[in-house]
Amino acid sequence: MKKILLILIIAGPITVVAQATDTTYWKKGGVASLNFSQVTLNNWAGGGNNSIAFNGYLNVFANFKKGRSIWDNTMELGYGLIKQDNAEFVKSDDKINFTTKYGRQLKKDKDKLYWSMNFNLRSQFDEGFNPDETSIPISKFMGPGYLTIALGLDWKPSKYFSLSYAPLTGKITIVNDQDLADSGAYGVDPAKLDGSGIPIAGTGSKSRKEFGSYLTASFKKEIFENVSLTSNLQMFSNYVDDPKGIDVNWENALLMKINKYLSASIINQLIYDNDIKVIEYDDAGLPTGESAKVQLKNIFGLGLAYTFGDKQ
Repeated sequence: MKKILLILIIAGPITVVAQATDTTYWKKGGVASLNFSQVTLNNWAGGGNNSIAFNGYLNVFANFKKGRSIWDNTMELGYGLIKQDNAEFVKSDDKINFTTKYGRQLKKDKDKLYWSMNFNLRSQFDEGFNPDETSIPISKFMGPGYLTIALGLDWKPSKYFSLSYAPLTGKITIVNDQDLADSGAYGVDPAKLDGSGIPIAGTGSKSRKEFGSYLTASFKKEIFENVSLTSNLQMFSNYVDDPKGIDVNWENALLMKINKYLSASIINQLIYDNDIKVIEYDDAGLPTGESAKVQLKNIFGLGLAYTFGDKQ
């Protein structure tokens, strides 16, 4: 229920406000897709596994422009499941990404620079598990969750590209699960130790606050007929703790429209965050430690898609 309420709160600026305001100044729309795949093998000499998978994706926007003011809102949701043979369904994609940005043109007429305030929330819907240990969750709803509030400048040289730099940025990492917080997951302070060096349950911090600079770049355009590309890059540097250790989140989506309802899509994401540690294993499969790694996710989908509303 809490997840549903959060999505309704996020969607508010995109739906209710846009509908209640003079639509002359609004552009709103989006794309929804559902992809499904199945593999069934019977006496197949080459071997393999039966599998079934589906992936849902929704990207909606509501952008306002009047005089020297602009207000851009985007919500991106994704969720996917996969099942092999008699194993349980496990998630293959899970994303909540909401951005709202207000800008005020520095000068009238055709000036491309704006003072801007940017708010971004990233999280996921469901629990996630390590492939080698499926009984203990390593992530949950708002565990982690990332809140970013940034003040700076926005450069919009065209309708399909913008570049923002915010030297005044606050970033909050939320770990809304005490077990994960006690373990120090996602960079929060772990549980305190007693006199014997044993962690004290319930003493781990559920949040971590950072202050630094924030750079974002956004591109969205139909690059060929019925082929559109969306790319969003986010980079954050902490002024106090390791300013050279830049957090990176880069998402790309290529949507190829076959007809009114069928499409193919390629979605990939690259993440690097020095506070997110990945377990390393030796050749025998035994854990040897943890370190920050470049994380990559690629999704190819072919299925139903529906585009609605205005073009951005």
